[in-house]
Amino acid sequence: MANLNIWISAFRLRTLPLAFSSIFMAAFLAAVNEKFDASILSLCLLTTLFLQTLSNLSNDYGDSISGVDNSDRLGPVRAVQSGKINLIQMKRAMIICSLLAFLSGIILIIYVFNGAWLQMFIFFMLGLLAIAAAVKYTVGERPYGYRGLGDVFVFIFFGIIGVFGSYYLFDTTINYVFLLPAFSCGFLSVGVLNVNNIRDMDSDRKAGKKSVPVRLGRQYAIYYHALLLMLAFLSALIFVIIMKLSFYSYTFLLVTPLYYRHFIAINSMDSSYLDPELKRLALSTLLFVILFGLGINY
Repeated sequence: MANLNIWISAFRLRTLPLAFSSIFMAAFLAAVNEKFDASILSLCLLTTLFLQTLSNLSNDYGDSISGVDNSDRLGPVRAVQSGKINLIQMKRAMIICSLLAFLSGIILIIYVFNGAWLQMFIFFMLGLLAIAAAVKYTVGERPYGYRGLGDVFVFIFFGIIGVFGSYYLFDTTINYVFLLPAFSCGFLSVGVLNVNNIRDMDSDRKAGKKSVPVRLGRQYAIYYHALLLMLAFLSALIFVIIMKLSFYSYTFLLVTPLYYRHFIAINSMDSSYLDPELKRLALSTLLFVILFGLGINY
């Protein structure tokens, strides 16, 4: 088996701040209603860790099989593409991550619902869908990521389910106004995917991967990116106004210069220089969530 450093690189841990942002947002929202539970937060983060790692490994596996990962691709060299991890090893790792995500999710569901069978069943099915979505992005006969549907699934799983669904685990009640912060996380997460796809659009086009930037073209993909960022801030702003929270709830607006700088970079840089913007946007999103969460709980 490949050594530990190669596997750590394949796990792509730099994607975790973005994945965890949805869970932290849900926890902050739960704290507003005094429903925060550290055990639920820990189990949600653990399950998300396994799901995100599964998604990254599956992406490596699927893109290598399809030929999307090739010498024309501008991003970091992937583990299977480089030959450091073979397809059999990667597939085994995907199975292990799937099982760990499944086990962690089951423990979470039992801890939260404890015999409420309908709720347990619904979240059990959502968990299976999350595992399937993590794999099917690039793996299988018709991977949805190659048809330009990745943005939709990212918005659903990093936004609506990631925030709104996780909030339900804390409070077991539905408050539809909490969809607005969920939308914020969803739009920003789609933004990260959009940067990734703008960077790779030339190689994706050659490989037949019809991502949103490939369909729109670079300039309209940049307009789309601006729309995603604006909708994220607008959703959070509307939430604060509707909830009639304190002045401190507007603290998240302090990160606006970071997003402005990020957009200028996306608009002006050549695709070969865009990779650092993925990390910057993911970390800026985590900071957005932390400031928003602290503000609404002050």
